[in-house]
Amino acid sequence: MSGLKPIQVLAVTGGKGGVGKSNVSVNTAVALAEQGKRVVLLDADLGLANIDVLLGVSSGRNIGDVLSGEAELRDILVPGPGGIRIIPASSGTQRMANLGEQEHAGIIGAFSELGDDMDVLIVDTAAGISRTVTSFVRAAQETLMVVTDEPTSVTDAYALIKVLNRDCKMDRFRVLANMVRTPNEGQALFNKLSKVTDRFLDVTLQYVGSVPMDESVRKAVQRQKAVIEAYPRSKAAIAYRSLAQKVATWPLPTTPRGNLEFFVERLVQGTTGVA
Repeated sequence: MSGLKPIQVLAVTGGKGGVGKSNVSVNTAVALAEQGKRVVLLDADLGLANIDVLLGVSSGRNIGDVLSGEAELRDILVPGPGGIRIIPASSGTQRMANLGEQEHAGIIGAFSELGDDMDVLIVDTAAGISRTVTSFVRAAQETLMVVTDEPTSVTDAYALIKVLNRDCKMDRFRVLANMVRTPNEGQALFNKLSKVTDRFLDVTLQYVGSVPMDESVRKAVQRQKAVIEAYPRSKAAIAYRSLAQKVATWPLPTTPRGNLEFFVERLVQGTTGVA
């Protein structure tokens, strides 16, 4: 697997459910594809698939079929809006937590084969702070923490950052304020979170901006489309394009941490408890 080019691997997470992670993942993916990036979106909510439902795409196979050896990763890729490709999750299973050695090798090989055909991998994690969530996040190159102006969102984001810092030795996180009424509200929300982390944790948070509360997002969800596709001139769509422009400028590492095979190896380690 040596010689693979560095790939941008971005985990979108947030701790709490309902903060709009999947919308952020989908629309950031589509916005990056508009810039000419080859984007793959991984639905990492392995037991409760939602990306395919959110976009109204049909997925006859999912990552569970790859784990069981019934399909290769390329076989389950589903075309999405803007030319993105989706790796759908399964429903009602958490098999990623119980991979065998052969499945490890198969998944690593599958991602490696896919690596030459993508520039960005976006990982839409499940809600909560489970081991599955932390495994995906620690394996990624960049972490985007999505927060909303709710006390439970800030509390859960802090809890996830604390777990990732304590157990995975992660110390750098990017923060996106979602569904804000004004840009000032987004900045204030970030300040609230960073004030707590500065006091209790040795981590660095970077504010990457906000996505406004926009009725167009709800309408797009009802239509099972990305808001960028359904309402390209909406305030939310403009914000997602701005976010994607920032993501595209984030530096790719020269160390193996940016290579796709390293993402999978870290994921395997995280789910099996290997140090």
